Amino acid sequence: MRNQVLAAILSMGLLFGTVQPVVAARHYRTYYGYVKHKRHVKTAKRVGIGAAGGAAVGALAAGGKGAAIGGIGGAGAGLLYDRYMKHHGHY
Repeated sequence: MRNQVLAAILSMGLLFGTVQPVVAARHYRTYYGYVKHKRHVKTAKRVGIGAAGGAAVGALAAGGKGAAIGGIGGAGAGLLYDRYMKHHGHY
């Protein structure tokens, strides 16, 4: 009986110790911080889409090794596209 009570208290403590508040909104101190974050997200999205496209084409052409090479090439192309868009004022 005593072991069951101690086990229940311990498990409840562990259960409530893992609960964290969920915050869905992100707050930035300044508007510039928000814009800077948005620029990084756009860069990551453009590079990721390029890498996925390159990996898909490489996998169709040459299998696994081609997918790796295509992914690297696609990521490079996505980065070049991102730099081009930023240079022309499209953040």
